[in-house]
Amino acid sequence: MEATVAKTGTEGKTWGGGPVSPLKASYGKMMMWFFIVSDALTFSAFLASYGFSRYKFIDSWPIADEVFNHFPFLHGVDAPMYYVALMTFILIFSSVTMVLAVDAGHHMKKNKVILYMFLTIIGGAIFVGSQAWEWKNFITGTYGAVETKGGQILQFVDTEGKRVSLEEFAQPLTEDRVVHERKNGLWFAEDEVSATTVSINEVKKGFAANDNVLVRIQMLNEEGEKTILSREESLKMMSENAVGVVQGANLTHNEYGPPLFADFFFFITGFHGFHVFTGVIINIIIFFNVIIGTYERRKSYEMVEKVGLYWHFVDLVWVFVFTFFYLV
Repeated sequence: MEATVAKTGTEGKTWGGGPVSPLKASYGKMMMWFFIVSDALTFSAFLASYGFSRYKFIDSWPIADEVFNHFPFLHGVDAPMYYVALMTFILIFSSVTMVLAVDAGHHMKKNKVILYMFLTIIGGAIFVGSQAWEWKNFITGTYGAVETKGGQILQFVDTEGKRVSLEEFAQPLTEDRVVHERKNGLWFAEDEVSATTVSINEVKKGFAANDNVLVRIQMLNEEGEKTILSREESLKMMSENAVGVVQGANLTHNEYGPPLFADFFFFITGFHGFHVFTGVIINIIIFFNVIIGTYERRKSYEMVEKVGLYWHFVDLVWVFVFTFFYLV
């Protein structure tokens, strides 16, 4: 059986792009659309996996407002989701400047293409840098927590329900710290001193001496808030179940809740951040080609339009990541 190929008006010639083409799109633009569709399916699979995992731990999933509450130069100020919202605005604004660059290219206005592409690159670079800063805060943590034998995360609050960090009540011990090994509870490294600023025994001692500190477990109560134990229940939980200190997050343990939360955060936001970083690099290459007049000589700025399609896709994906990961 002979293969059948799509042909243009010229008999025997397969389509390679040009004015006579499917959907009136060039070959390059069609290939970009194929890539976008396949990449959209990949992101959809990741977000669907995140949704199923979150549903499994729905009663103990971290509250985003408590996790992503940092803002540059405002150390200690509770600013829930403000910086993530700012990052989102910057990325969406860069999509607007990309639209203006494509429109300027259609009108063969080289200087305007240069200006708007420069603004797009700046917006993308700020977003990537902001995401790296957010990762840094997520990894180092703010308050710290204690992990139980069963892997449950115990956080600490005062009598008014305000979070308390481990350093605020932990008391130093005179004896040498016991290094946690695999036989008695390994958290981050064989040398626990380099992994956490306080030991579990220091936390237990300080907790017992501070009557105004309570344990908050990850389970949600009827009001949709984390459950705060009574002082008696807190003391019992700490003495019988607490086995290790967790500060920040990695792929194994994290102070915010179930380990899957950190796994998905690193994977999904990291995968999207890689796309944005790649888009910034491609935009820089196209930007310099515009400056030296490559597309002016071709009488076409279609390359700007093709990279614009990719950039809009990356922005759209972030809208879904922001909605499902941070807001819902």
